[in-house]
Amino acid sequence: MSSIRLQALIKKAKSQARPSQGQVLQRFFKTGPGEYGEGDRFLGIMVPEARRLAKEFSDLDQEDLTRLIQNPYHELRLIALFILTAHYQRAKTETSCRKVIDFYLKQTKYINNWDLVDLSVYKILGDYLLGNPKEKKLLNKLARSKDLWERRMAMITTFAYLRAGSAKETLEIATILLKDKHDLIQKAVGWMLREMGKRVSAVSLKAFLDQHHKTMPRTALRYAIERLKPAEREYYLYGGRK
Repeated sequence: MSSIRLQALIKKAKSQARPSQGQVLQRFFKTGPGEYGEGDRFLGIMVPEARRLAKEFSDLDQEDLTRLIQNPYHELRLIALFILTAHYQRAKTETSCRKVIDFYLKQTKYINNWDLVDLSVYKILGDYLLGNPKEKKLLNKLARSKDLWERRMAMITTFAYLRAGSAKETLEIATILLKDKHDLIQKAVGWMLREMGKRVSAVSLKAFLDQHHKTMPRTALRYAIERLKPAEREYYLYGGRK
């Protein structure tokens, strides 16, 4: 049975619903038949509002978060992830951090769109793996998953390493996912490569591109080279591609 606090959160969120905006979001997040977000439902609540609600109800316990993250409405799942991120950031012990990580990994089937992944995974799983290098095998496991969103999690998790100044993990996961056929994975690969060049090492980015630009998918390539000089972009886009 849901707690009074959870019921209050859901009631308040639904009171802020904007059906017309919800319809826009349903199209934006590709919820039609056969699309990556098929069947997802939206209230029409924007991210800043979701963050405010998460802050107001950050005291929800894990039992309530389980119900919230499994809610059919996209924004309520997002609020659950914002609250879970706050729980992780407040955790003081290895045991409490691991409890959040275990919960997160058990709920991946509900973290089922790119914004849900991108706004949570590097802050939770990425931060945890930085402090627990022996657990890094989780990245490879996610990268080789049959599930689209788990593969994206693997790539976006490496953003935490980039923020800490390490390019190695991004290069490893990008190499695994480089030939992935899904556009959302290619965008993630290119995005993280671009961030690697910006934050850590332009030399490493160019070395990766020198090795792969002739055969890597165009989507990933275009994202990766966005911050390069025009002549460099031209070379990597058209120089000797097969």
